Amino acid sequence: MSLSTQIDQDIKQAMLARDQVKLRGLRGIKSALLLLNTSGQEVNEAEELKLLQKLVKQRKESAEIYKNQGREDLAEVELEEVSVIELYLPKQLSREEIEVVVKKVIEATGANSKADMGKVMSAVNKELAGKAEGKTISEVVKQLLA
Repeated sequence: MSLSTQIDQDIKQAMLARDQVKLRGLRGIKSALLLLNTSGQEVNEAEELKLLQKLVKQRKESAEIYKNQGREDLAEVELEEVSVIELYLPKQLSREEIEVVVKKVIEATGANSKADMGKVMSAVNKELAGKAEGKTISEVVKQLLA
């Protein structure tokens, strides 16, 4: 079942359950998916995962800004949407699990300095697509290549 179909079904269920939090998050996903589908580029599962990760990142950044400005009410709304969107993402790996994958890639590519970071990041991002945030991956690679 495609992500769009799943989202449509979940929107109907949220409407019937009168779950406003879930409904708001699902409508955000549906809107972003429609924009992606009308952009003219080919949409596959990997693109959908990237989109969901982008939505989570945007909402977390917005929540942080709202907290810094003393708007806990708006930050809470953003974090509620994050929790809904994360339901459609694969389980995120822990930092230790990411380190294992990065070490394996470093050995396979023969990287030994920060100059090789791009090569390592490229390989790790392909392997961990949708399973870890790019920021965390970057931190681990920097730490291990230092």
